[in-house]
Amino acid sequence: MASAPVLEHHVSLRPHNTFGLDVKARLFARFTSVEDLRTLLALPEVQAAEKLVLGGGSNLLFTQDFNGVVLKNEIRGLDIISQDEETALVRAGAGESWHGLVQYTLDQELSGIENLSLIPGTVGAAPLQNIGAYGSELKDTFELLEALEISTGQVRTFSAAECGFGYRESVFKGPLKNQFIVTGVVLRLLRQARPNVSYGAIKTTLEDMGIGGDPTPREVSEAVMHIRRSKLPDPAQIGNAGSFFKNPELSQLKFDELKAQYPELPGYPVPGGVKVPAAWLIEQCGWKGQRRGAHGVHDKQALVLVNHGGAQGHDIRELAHDIIASVREKFGIELHPEVNIF
Repeated sequence: MASAPVLEHHVSLRPHNTFGLDVKARLFARFTSVEDLRTLLALPEVQAAEKLVLGGGSNLLFTQDFNGVVLKNEIRGLDIISQDEETALVRAGAGESWHGLVQYTLDQELSGIENLSLIPGTVGAAPLQNIGAYGSELKDTFELLEALEISTGQVRTFSAAECGFGYRESVFKGPLKNQFIVTGVVLRLLRQARPNVSYGAIKTTLEDMGIGGDPTPREVSEAVMHIRRSKLPDPAQIGNAGSFFKNPELSQLKFDELKAQYPELPGYPVPGGVKVPAAWLIEQCGWKGQRRGAHGVHDKQALVLVNHGGAQGHDIRELAHDIIASVREKFGIELHPEVNIF
């Protein structure tokens, strides 16, 4: 018989956030099943406390101790639940590592999420902000998710339409914020590979790897991992949360005005306007590689703020605010954090 989940007091969150910030949670518990989660949510201490569900801790900046309860999602499970000639439905427990799910699908010779290789964090966190990279987004393969409603303890299923996916957005960051806890995700993947190599760096990297015009999903995954490792620091080596800012989307008029002033300004068409790389804007303001004692901006990727060791969360937040202010002053563009700040 499985033991009941344990509610711990004053637990360090340093191992549970990729910035490596040494803050404490007043209450902390792990859950490995929906039943565990229901048990925890029924405790008066938990009911009365602010709740934070933690996966891999890769999209968080703690600026102080957390005076509520941190619930660590450790629900496991990877399964093909149905398939036909063209597609397969893969279900993953929300506590599985996202990259572990990508590797599982490649081992099953399925295609669709190889461009999302090596994104840190857990499966449960992926739909909250519709993770994306190198020309793909989670919503491209998403079928449904299962989530427990905190107020009732009931598990509800959400379709893609009900999730309201946008650029790094979903209803779980908006109208339904803090109301549901994701317990499982189902993706519809292809049995016949149709790799997406439209993103320029993937094509170039595949060519450098000596791979021709018809790469396998695993080869695309390896190319993506190579690109990510060359640009992004490993949180195990240097504290970071990946891309700290979202890429801003401008109206065509605003983009054209800036392009006339800054001819090198890159832009990518999106519905309703043009997406501009935040990293380029930040670099133009002179931030790339800047260091303030124990924290700073990564020297290879200006989107990444780093903890060199011993930094405080409020210091990193202040750096982010200064970057936002300088980009606003130079370009008239407002950057918004992708990372959740507590």
